Amino acid sequence: MNILVLGGGAQGRVIAAGPGLRDEKGNLIAMDVKKGDRVLFSKYSGNEVNLDGEEHLIISEDDVLAILE
Repeated sequence: MNILVLGGGAQGRVIAAGPGLRDEKGNLIAMDVKKGDRVLFSKYSGNEVNLDGEEHLIISEDDVLAILE
């Protein structure tokens, strides 16, 4: 599942996160990160996008190395 992050370098604040993934039985597996979390992520991960003049990064939850708060 993907996360939209605002920030530069290898850390940022989560501004949007999907609900999670579904397992083979259709049960929802919730994501560990949520909107507002400050995270560290792999330096070269994700895709950069520009929304309303601001640079954002779309990353996979697998690229999150730590939740800082």
